[in-house]
Order: sequence, then structure tokens, then C-alpha cells
Amino acid sequence: MCATCGCGDEAGVRVFGPGHLGHDEESGHQRAPDEHPHEHHDGHAGSHEHDHGQGPAGRTIELQQKILAKNDRLAEENRAWLTARGILAVNLMSSPGSGKTTLLERTARDAGARLGLAVIEGDQETTLDASRIQAAGCAVAQINTGAGCHLDASMIATALRALDPRPGSVLVIENVGNLVCPALFDLGEAARVVLSSVTEGADKPIKYPQMFRGADLVLLTKVDLLPYVDFDAERHARDLKLISPHTQILPVSATSGEGLPAWYDWLAGRAG
Repeated sequence: MCATCGCGDEAGVRVFGPGHLGHDEESGHQRAPDEHPHEHHDGHAGSHEHDHGQGPAGRTIELQQKILAKNDRLAEENRAWLTARGILAVNLMSSPGSGKTTLLERTARDAGARLGLAVIEGDQETTLDASRIQAAGCAVAQINTGAGCHLDASMIATALRALDPRPGSVLVIENVGNLVCPALFDLGEAARVVLSSVTEGADKPIKYPQMFRGADLVLLTKVDLLPYVDFDAERHARDLKLISPHTQILPVSATSGEGLPAWYDWLAGRAG
């Protein structure tokens, strides 16, 4: 078991490149986008090492440090590759059902051409979300993590090779739906965006502070449903400000279109 997040060691990566979502490309020994080989890493590297003379707490801390240090090294390689090509990479995170894929579908249709949008989809299984993004006219690569509950930098390196986003484009990485583990893993992104849905309760920032503390932007989604749900928007904004004073919050609805021009402008502005 992974000492960082508890994922099963059997988690693997399958990448489906744009235009052939039904074709399974096993990642095998993955390489960074620049084709320089790394040691294989599926989010659990080092989990089979043996520690001698340490108690369980010591082994857990050492293993966590090794996993995150290796991931951070690979993330910096991804970041350098993306920066050299002028690609803005955004790590999009939320709990399941907050509307990440629906938001990306609408973004692809409304502003995909303007942004040069490309998407990496992360799910444990299926290519359902990638198919939706492709149908919206956007280049997409699918990562299936198996038992893994988050994406990591090595998975993204593999997907970048398959997707090959064009220089100057905007790349959105839709992480696995989870408010815990994705916050720990740097993917090489330039910005982190967290979705918080009005259908899931206003207490998310204080219950999952690490996720929200690292966010550059919080999108409050499904605001068209506010008249029909019990959601304290003032409390949500107040708690977010306590957790992360610098983080901007933007109310949006992929159904009504509310707030979406500001979201598109935010992406364009970060892309520079």
C-alpha cells in the first residue's frame, strides 16, 4: 500500500491519445516528454523498498518523503518542458460530481479555439469523460489510474507525449475526483483550480484545507441551482478567505453560462 495516500500498489496508467480513444496504449516504463528515460513511477514508487531498524512511523515518513521527492523531480521536468513551449498547464481538481467535465465541455465549445485548449483526463477507469471532451472539439488524452486515486507527474509525462499540445496553448488536466490526495502531488502545472459545487455543502474549505490552500482559483459551480439548495455562499467565501486569503473565488454555471466569460478571461490572462 502507498504510505502517502493508501492507494493499492497495482495502480497503473493507460493513455489514450487524441483521435483513438478506444486504443489502449500501455505506459510501461514511462518517459518524460523530452524522451529522457526515468525510473518507472505510478504514484507509488519506493513502496516495495525494505527498511531496516525502523518502526512503522519511521518507515511511513521516509517512504512518503521518497515518493513526494521523486514526484517533485519529475514535475519540474514537466514544468520545464511546458514552459519552454509556452504552454499554460492548469491542474483542475474537485470532489466527484462537482462539474469538472461539464465545465470543460462548455469551455471547449465556447473558447477552445481562442485558447488552443487541450485536455488530459484522469479517471480510474473508462474513457467516458475523454469522449465527451473530444466530442466538444477538443484534443484530449485519457489517463486511467486503475486503483490510483490521483494523477502524478510521471503519468502526466506519458500523457504529454501522447497529446503533444501545441506551443502557446492552454492545457487543462482534469484530476481524479478527490479532495485529498491530488493536493499532495505536483504535476508540473502553472496553476491550480479547485471546483466547489453548491450541491455538496459550504464546509469544504475548512474540511479539506490543504486542497483549498493551494488553489489559485476556486470556481463555485452550479450556481444556477442556488435557489433550490441549502448552500451558505457567505460562509463558504468567509471560510475560504480564512484558509487561503490570496485565492480568488468565481461563481460559475456551465448550464446558464454565468461567470464563464470571466473564467475564459482568467485562463487567457494566465496564458499571457
